[in-house]
Amino acid sequence: MDRTTRHSEIRYGNRPTMKDVAARAGVGLKTVSRVVNGEPGVTSDTERRVQEAIDALGFRRNDSARVLRKGRTASIGLVLEDLADPFYGPLSRAVEEVARAHGALLINGSSAEDPEREQELVLALCARRVDGLIVIPAGDDHRYLEPEIKAGIATVFVDRPAGRIDADMVLSDSFGGSREGVAHLIAHGHRRIGFIGDQPRIHTATERLRGYHAAMADAGITVEDSWVSLGTTAPGRVRAAAEAMLEGPEPVTALFAGNNRVTVTAVRVIAERQRPVALVGFDDIELADLLGITVISQDASAVGRTAAEHLFRRLDGADHTPARVELPTTLIPRGSGELPPA
Repeated sequence: MDRTTRHSEIRYGNRPTMKDVAARAGVGLKTVSRVVNGEPGVTSDTERRVQEAIDALGFRRNDSARVLRKGRTASIGLVLEDLADPFYGPLSRAVEEVARAHGALLINGSSAEDPEREQELVLALCARRVDGLIVIPAGDDHRYLEPEIKAGIATVFVDRPAGRIDADMVLSDSFGGSREGVAHLIAHGHRRIGFIGDQPRIHTATERLRGYHAAMADAGITVEDSWVSLGTTAPGRVRAAAEAMLEGPEPVTALFAGNNRVTVTAVRVIAERQRPVALVGFDDIELADLLGITVISQDASAVGRTAAEHLFRRLDGADHTPARVELPTTLIPRGSGELPPA
């Protein structure tokens, strides 16, 4: 039989079953089940024949059916905002490591910051009977999840709180971190400080803006409307906001960037200018240490690990009122946030 003939016989989507293995080995289904599950009561010769049939057919045990009989699927779902965002890489890896330690498979997907897509993805995971969910919410109304939670699907929200339901959540201290970062700029002589953040409907964006205003109020500084810009993190929008703040007769002398994507664009804008501009960014970015970018760092791995551990405690029977865990941030001075006003 040549390669073309063999390939034409492949029937995609039709995997061999235990019934196929039993027929090829000339044994009963129970015998195949015993071999597949490592149970006693099978002679060595019969076990050899069954294993040869398994190898020849490429049979794999159906774990889904096996775990469903036990009432658990040994899988959890992770719904992220954007798989390409560097913040979610270590977070996802930490969740996966905890899941693996509990013998569970992690299935993840991205909402692309779209509430409808988030709901569609979450409910699709529920339909596949995951045991639990970790969700970075895109929307602000999660009542659609109430029937699933009541049915026993453990759920933990991460980075942002759930909307209109009581649920477990693990957050970073966006307010405190932003307040510390802006206070750091003020301590180095700045009073005209611009804030560029994400869309105002996003919890972390409003919390970081609140921290900015708190730090400015603490120092007795009145914030001008032109110093604040919220919107998408698209480079064009951020660039326009930064340039507007840095131009004119009384430009800002420092910028506080509300997240890592804003920071990247702000770095590019500042690099094109002759006058030095101080910068503190919320979230670390790649090469920030080499570029000398001062940041408020979140421990994404700790966020993911804490959320996953909390989820598995729920799955193991922990029964308590919904918990809110807020993890601290860390100011990392590297030079850009320590520049004095020009």
